[in-house]
Amino acid sequence: MFLHTKLSSSKKKIRVAFVGCGKFVSMFLAQFNHLEKIEIDSIMDININQAKKNCFNSGLKKEQIKKIKFSKSLDEILDRNIDIFIEATGNPIIGTVHAVKIIKNKKHVILVNVEADITCGKYLSDLAKENNVICSMAYGDQPSLILEQIEWARLNGFEVICAGKGTKYHPSFEYSTPDTVWGHYGLTKDRAENESGMNPKMFNSFLCGDKSAIEMCAVSNAANLKCPSNGLTFPPVGVYDIAKKMIPKKEGGLIETEGQVEVISSIDLEKKDIQNDLRWGVYIVLKAKNEYVKNCFKDYGMVTDSSGNYSAIWRPYHYIGLELAQSIYSIALDNRATGFTKNYNSEVASIAKKDLKKGQKLDGEGGFCVRGKLITSEKSKKEKILPLGLTDNAILKKDISKDQIIKLEDVELNLPKEVIVARDYQNKLLE
Repeated sequence: MFLHTKLSSSKKKIRVAFVGCGKFVSMFLAQFNHLEKIEIDSIMDININQAKKNCFNSGLKKEQIKKIKFSKSLDEILDRNIDIFIEATGNPIIGTVHAVKIIKNKKHVILVNVEADITCGKYLSDLAKENNVICSMAYGDQPSLILEQIEWARLNGFEVICAGKGTKYHPSFEYSTPDTVWGHYGLTKDRAENESGMNPKMFNSFLCGDKSAIEMCAVSNAANLKCPSNGLTFPPVGVYDIAKKMIPKKEGGLIETEGQVEVISSIDLEKKDIQNDLRWGVYIVLKAKNEYVKNCFKDYGMVTDSSGNYSAIWRPYHYIGLELAQSIYSIALDNRATGFTKNYNSEVASIAKKDLKKGQKLDGEGGFCVRGKLITSEKSKKEKILPLGLTDNAILKKDISKDQIIKLEDVELNLPKEVIVARDYQNKLLE
């Protein structure tokens, strides 16, 4: 807290490097000229020309861009005088390799790459502790904002009953592909991809449920919350009904148990917008532990369920990369992460979007082949299920039917040693 006050008395420059320069980083760059004491040392991206274009389009001047070290390789910038690396490639396998290198080089890392976090995050967090550096979630992404609310609640003695976010979800969206995604957003391909630089696979992952499963997996693992036994259910719930509906079924609500994650939808099964939706925001539900607190909820006009025991807080929006500076300053000034993985509770399973053939190459999150479903890590290990984060470029050894869960034995994987070590480490924690 009070980071801006600390910043005003700090004289130290904070040197950062970006690994990947897509939409999230472009949003940060649009704020950069209004931020104090942050210097961009380097940007690593496989497409340097596009990275420079993104910098310019985000408001950096040509003179500023010339001072940045651009590279296609992390190894070329790893030993530079950089305080914090921001890993924003979005690729869980590559991102894990990058994070391991950064951490072993005794540098802090912010994982905009939630995909890497849910695939290998417990290993990366523990590795960071061993090396006396920080591996942090990115503020602005919904998991970090949810964790902020959870930390507030627990710090003040409340029990967190449910935590999650809003999204626009419909069961039919689960089969959306990068070819069909823009119609659901009401955008043309040219408007989305050429004018705004939006990645069709990434934005499809928001739509088809992959990103929701990924982000709730991250929250479950960071906040020690349970995941629903059969995946996220996406009930259509408006903000003034969160405290009424996102409570246990035994209390008249919709969730299985106290202390779990869930995502609520902004549309109903007829695809009609619901009132007072939370499409872009985050929420938690908390419980009064005694009669006096319950009366306080009522006295101060807090939204509650009919019993008065449950209340909710929510934030209507998340500002994505526009808020990333919070993580940078938190690490640099407070030596504190804005969320990190503490447990290995949950995993995201891979399910076939369509009939798949032997020899076919899978294409990861938001793609044409698979979709993600939130499950427990114990189930994932016991049934040897293929995590969504390992599906990019995995080759099928057999035919898989639509809606079938894909197992590790069904695919040929060629994983880097960093990922193999991380996965082995996490699986051993379940023994």
